[in-house]
Amino acid sequence: MTGKAVLITGANSGIGFEAAVSIARMGAHIVMVARNRQKGEIAIAAARERAGSDKFSLMLCDVSSMSDVRRLAAEILAQMPRLDVLVNNAGSVNDARRITGEGFEQTFAANYLGHFLLTQLLLPLLKSSTPSRIVNVSSMAHRQGTLDFDNLQFERGGFSIMKAYGRSKLAQVLFTHELAGRLAGTGVTVNSLHPGAVATRIWSHAPWFTRPVLAAAQLFMLTPAQGAERIVYLATSPEVEGQTGGYYDKNRRVEPSGLTRDGAMAARLWEESVRLTQSVSP
Repeated sequence: MTGKAVLITGANSGIGFEAAVSIARMGAHIVMVARNRQKGEIAIAAARERAGSDKFSLMLCDVSSMSDVRRLAAEILAQMPRLDVLVNNAGSVNDARRITGEGFEQTFAANYLGHFLLTQLLLPLLKSSTPSRIVNVSSMAHRQGTLDFDNLQFERGGFSIMKAYGRSKLAQVLFTHELAGRLAGTGVTVNSLHPGAVATRIWSHAPWFTRPVLAAAQLFMLTPAQGAERIVYLATSPEVEGQTGGYYDKNRRVEPSGLTRDGAMAARLWEESVRLTQSVSP
């Protein structure tokens, strides 16, 4: 990875942070994307010490904000001559339906829609840096996910923390498959993964009555470093060079849910995402 540039969203903690450290040890320059400057600067200092490398830089973005994503992309395109790997990792959950300032359901915006837009905006740079890779951090929760285009962001009711999370992760896998087809022959590959059940802070916004159960469950979960290994594999391994459109679990390509093989659904989600983000479809 020496001489390569890797951008990781949600990199100031959890599996994103650990992936940043691991890939930096391989010689790459890591752009760590965080929402909060103070937390990001603390993470950068820790990553430099852990990795024994100063090849880190910090960029700020709330990926649930499309305007913030556009600002980030503009900064990247202006400052970075190449981008070899884009890791769409940032994510969140919410115990109630919350709306962003732009009118999007928070979980859908943070976990999927912002990354859809960021990827679209960075495709020219990724294409000029080939062979390059896009890694979408999804979840096995996509298997319980559903898509209702008449109630895509639960604006007509039916919200629950797991329904919203599963939908956002299903959208990521559908996006991965559709994008892989559109990028065929360009030298840019895109794959998604389940990092495992990892003990991170993502569930800190779960309902209060579930937190004792989650605390107990975390005793049996993977560490962030173990979960990050699966990101690192897709981002760097020569074993997946040229492989695209896959969903990986424990570093093996496996079949995702049946819904993800619905080409019409994937195409419709793509066009709806283009409409929502007001982006240009390649």
